[in-house]
Amino acid sequence: MKFDIVTVFPEAFESYLSSSIIGRAIKKKLIKVNIHNLRRWTSDKRKTVDDRPFGGGPGMVLKVEPIAKAIRSLTKQQTTNNKQRKAKIRIILLSAKGKLFSQKDARRLARYKQLILISGRYEGVDERVKKYLTDEELSIGQYVLTGGELPAMVVIDACARLIPGVLGKQESLQDESFSEENYLEYPQYTRPETFGVKGKNRRVPKVLLSGDHRKIKEWREKNSKFGRQTFNS
Repeated sequence: MKFDIVTVFPEAFESYLSSSIIGRAIKKKLIKVNIHNLRRWTSDKRKTVDDRPFGGGPGMVLKVEPIAKAIRSLTKQQTTNNKQRKAKIRIILLSAKGKLFSQKDARRLARYKQLILISGRYEGVDERVKKYLTDEELSIGQYVLTGGELPAMVVIDACARLIPGVLGKQESLQDESFSEENYLEYPQYTRPETFGVKGKNRRVPKVLLSGDHRKIKEWREKNSKFGRQTFNS
């Protein structure tokens, strides 16, 4: 799977993409991540990517022209058949106004061959980008960030870990009989079995030490976010 990120700050991705599971996946060629500086598609000497908003107002708005050129450049090597293109490529604008990104979206997007992620910036992006150039607009939460770089990393991470081989020898989340959302929500413990906190010994729930996989599974389902949150041992 290939990720193409269009941004004004390409250096923001260097450390994250070179470390941990994502870094290893790139080295193993399980995924490919290309970072593109939006200024590459400008035509003036100052490499201007933004301008003042029509009608007045604070801040600057990313221009439609360089983004349109970037998208054309990143898709021109793909098939010219529109239906086939849509089956392989998804163009996404990341902004605070977008639909809230979920695990369901991650599974859906992980089926594409290529994701083009447009990182919004400043006071916003020319509305014509959303209406005519991208397939969807996503947000990672109900808050405002300074740009779309962090959301782009979130989308890459959530999608990449669903690709076979990326998690290495770890058990696949998709092999669980209950949903990934539940899998992520039950309490986790590791050694030591007993640890003193605030003057009391806090023990790991006995069922997790029992070796009874059926009971452990039932406990995890019971104590997941969408189950009965008892957290009893």
